[in-house]
Amino acid sequence: MSEMPISPLRRRMIEDMTVRQFVEKTQADYIRHVRTFTAFLGRSPDTATAEDLRRFQLHQAETGVRPRKAINSAVAALRFFFTVTLDHPELARGLVFVREPRKIPVILSLEEVADLLEAAPGPKYQAALAAAYGAGLRIAEVANLKVADVDSKRMLLRIEQGKGRKDRFAKLPERLLELLRDWYRIARPPVWLFPGRDPLLPVTTRQLGRAFHAAAAMAGIRKRVKPHTLRHSFATHLLEQNTDIRVVQVLLGHAKLETTALYAQVATNTIRTVMSPLDRLTLMPRKAPKRSEPPA
Repeated sequence: MSEMPISPLRRRMIEDMTVRQFVEKTQADYIRHVRTFTAFLGRSPDTATAEDLRRFQLHQAETGVRPRKAINSAVAALRFFFTVTLDHPELARGLVFVREPRKIPVILSLEEVADLLEAAPGPKYQAALAAAYGAGLRIAEVANLKVADVDSKRMLLRIEQGKGRKDRFAKLPERLLELLRDWYRIARPPVWLFPGRDPLLPVTTRQLGRAFHAAAAMAGIRKRVKPHTLRHSFATHLLEQNTDIRVVQVLLGHAKLETTALYAQVATNTIRTVMSPLDRLTLMPRKAPKRSEPPA
C-alpha cells in the first residue's frame, strides 16, 4: 500500500525546518500542531486570518485540558508556520505564550543523596545516578555519555549536544571517576558508557528513571522526586558551599543566569547566613506605653 502524498504546504514547512536543522522530534511536534489547527479551522491553514488564530488560542484556553507546555509548543509551531513558511508574520503577532509558574524544585539533602546512591540497583545504575548528581547532568545527558567522553587527565566529562544542541564540559569528581572505573572493569562497554539492553545502543532515559525511583523507594525517600532532582540538588548544594553563582551557571550549561538563580531560593544554608539589614540597625530601647488617664 502506497503512502499518502505530502501536501506541498507541509513539504515546504518540513524543508524550512530542515534548513534550520530542527531535530526530528521538533519537526514532528510542529507538524502535529499545525494539523490540529487545520482541523479546528476546517480549511487549509494558508487561508487563516489573525482572527482565526485568536479564536484557536481562545479555544485552547477555554478547554483548559492542555498543559501550558503543550500550548506554548503550539504557539511556537504556528509562529514558525506563519512567519517562515507562509511569510505572513503579521498574522502571528497575536499569538501569545502562556507564562508558566516557576516552582521551587524539590531538593535532597546530602544524606538522602548518599542513601539513594547506596540503594541503586547495581554498579551500572549507581555510576549513572552518581553522574547525574556529581556532574549536575540531565538524565538524557547521562544516557548519551560515551566511554571517550571521560577525560580522566583533565577531570572533565564531555557533554555532546546537550539541551539547546550545545556541547560543553562538565566537572568529573574523583568519587565519580572511581565509580565509573568500577563499572568499566565489570562491563567493558565499547562505545556507550551505559549501554542499554542492546549493547550497541545507549541506556534509555526510561530505564534510568525506573532505576532512580527504585533506589529512592529503597532508600525510604518520601519526597516527590524525579531523576532531575539529582541535578537540582547538585546546583543547590554548590550554592550552599558558597560557590559563585556564575560558576554554577557554567557547570549546568544554563544560557541565562536567571535560570540558575532559581536554586538560590532553596539554598537554605546561604539564606541562613545572610544578615538581614534589620540586624544591622541599632535600635533604641523600647519605651513603656503611656497609660491613659481616667476621665475626670
